[in-house]
Amino acid sequence: MSETPGRSGVPFVGLTGGIGAGKSTALVALQELGAETLSADAVVHELLGSDEIRDVVAERLGVGVLAEDGSVDRAAVATHVFEHPDDRAWLEGMLWPRVGARIAEWKAELDGRESPPVAAIVEVPLLFEAGMESVFDTTIAVVADEDLRSTRAAARGHTAVAERSARQLGQDEKAQRADHAVRNDGSREELKAELSRVLATI
Repeated sequence: MSETPGRSGVPFVGLTGGIGAGKSTALVALQELGAETLSADAVVHELLGSDEIRDVVAERLGVGVLAEDGSVDRAAVATHVFEHPDDRAWLEGMLWPRVGARIAEWKAELDGRESPPVAAIVEVPLLFEAGMESVFDTTIAVVADEDLRSTRAAARGHTAVAERSARQLGQDEKAQRADHAVRNDGSREELKAELSRVLATI
């Protein structure tokens, strides 16, 4: 992501955390608290659903990553690039500039509103790993007990959690590098209250 849409207008916040920490729950809570939110993963899914990106991905990775209806099978893509680092680097290099452009457009639209939100928050699972923290005005890391994270991930059907987590920084390091670390070991109401306190400082 080369664009840096922050530094002016609506406070621009990067939200991250490990698998099962509760990033998505935090994103919903932040929206309820008056922030506008966007998931980088959702933007990737949107891009992979386009005919242009489908054709490029199939040409590089093979038709084995396509579903029966011809659309991109995201699970198949994830499995393939996890096993082939060169293809993962290619995919990220192809997708991330497009994701960055989409986020920059979104932020510019928010900055232009007559009644702007309290913050513009983007969920980026690999925020620090991708070196993207400088894009944002501030960063939040959601952390949780390791056993609880594993239970949550398994409940959502995530497989190979340990292997996928190995690609990420440990959550302690994420918490240290973030401007704000929020624990998500308790209830949703407790998480929302903690996030409200963080928003009040931004």
